[in-house]
Amino acid sequence: MNKMSKSIAISSALAAGVLMATSNSALAAKPAMEKCYGIVKAGKNDCAIKSQGTSCAGSAKQDNIHDAWIYLPQGSCEKIAGGNLKPQEKKAEAK
Repeated sequence: MNKMSKSIAISSALAAGVLMATSNSALAAKPAMEKCYGIVKAGKNDCAIKSQGTSCAGSAKQDNIHDAWIYLPQGSCEKIAGGNLKPQEKKAEAK
């Protein structure tokens, strides 16, 4: 190997090491998540909805179903109007 090839090989190895180190720390920095009920848009829920008898994500038929949830970064849910950390009782409809 000549001097130029060695220099390129060393530079490439260092760049690969730096890239691997930064990508691992980005994965480690994933925020804690929490389930947030009552704010889900139709078709955007993250899991089953007991009151509708569904068993899969994306099955909400309307907005703001009381027991439909999505994952949000921890601490965000209760900052959103209508957001709850636990499913709420379904409100009785006005007659």
